[in-house]
Amino acid sequence: MRAAARVMALAPDAQRQGVLHRVAAALDTQAERLVEVNAADLAAYDGAGPGRDRLVLTPGRVASMSAALREVAAAPDPLFEVVDRSTRPNGLRVERVRVPLGVIGVVYENRPNVTSDVAGLCVRSGNAAFLRGSASAFGSNRFIVDLWRDALVAEGLPADAVALVADPSHEAAVAFMQLSDVLDCLIPRGGPSLIAAMREHARVPYVLDGDGNCHIFLDASAPVDEAVRIVDNAKTSRPGVCNAVETVLVHRDLAPHVLGALATAMPSVELRVDEVAAQWLPDAPRATEHDFATEFLDLILAVRVVDSLDEAIAHVARYGTGHSEAIVTRDPAHADEWVRRVDAAAVLVNTSTRFVDGGELGLGGEVGISTQKLHARGPMGLRELTCLKWVVRGDGQIR
Repeated sequence: MRAAARVMALAPDAQRQGVLHRVAAALDTQAERLVEVNAADLAAYDGAGPGRDRLVLTPGRVASMSAALREVAAAPDPLFEVVDRSTRPNGLRVERVRVPLGVIGVVYENRPNVTSDVAGLCVRSGNAAFLRGSASAFGSNRFIVDLWRDALVAEGLPADAVALVADPSHEAAVAFMQLSDVLDCLIPRGGPSLIAAMREHARVPYVLDGDGNCHIFLDASAPVDEAVRIVDNAKTSRPGVCNAVETVLVHRDLAPHVLGALATAMPSVELRVDEVAAQWLPDAPRATEHDFATEFLDLILAVRVVDSLDEAIAHVARYGTGHSEAIVTRDPAHADEWVRRVDAAAVLVNTSTRFVDGGELGLGGEVGISTQKLHARGPMGLRELTCLKWVVRGDGQIR
């Protein structure tokens, strides 16, 4: 795969774009067949809830996959972009330019759409993609990877620029994490057990796509209708994803007006409330310390009443996972405080946490959402799949 990565790094952008357009067209024409293959994966899957939802491919989801590829193909080429340049006093001309990382390994669970998204971002950024999906999605993943390999060959590029690990066992996953002679960067997309395995076994530099214990703080000045609409979207539009809200913090002054409205607007959501919120939601189960620390990935929402912005920020600092944190407020000073003081990959003001997504933020797609600080943070698109090379040009200068 390293040989394939070297070819991809030097491939003209027209070739790389051409691969994405070919796969997008193939997804459109073969969507019905892909959905049939996916149905076989679903029939063999014995799980339910968020895991099953992630595994499902519908015609609409396949159409979204092809649309994402076309968007990534239309984005500016990140390779050899000059990040900055300067001239030293001795006349040396110094630049930093973007170059590919090399071979990017991605470990992920269910989510066959990730197969296409990751391959598209890696190919367009001049990298090779080595993918290790789960056994539950193997048929779907293999079908999608075959489309990529055919498209690469049709564009005169090596098929091995996109490859799938044939063995989906746990032992193979551990071995994959230790391929330091093959992989340049490793990205896990999965739950706590996968992240723990990565930390224990990986011998390759990795970027953690970690938990999303996301919060929304409803400030005292938040309009009730807007607050309810935002929370409802952040919780119910797709509860099994990492940018879904898991805890709502409500200012005490707003609580009498908004808590009942939240319960009415989201009848399918189990609200787990603290003792203060129970004054207005007496029939709701009480939230525990564990609830505030949990990424539910389900129609469950923890609720806590706080006395101030400072208390809300302190709660996020204690329980947050550095993913996405939102405030709903009409106080510009409080919005600015939230933006400055909350430590997360993304902070939001008066909008849903569900917007923290590569496609929604204009990246076309994402390999994952990094919750760490080196080398990438937040949604990882094309630029985040590159590193910087120093270029120094002289006229015979010596030191």
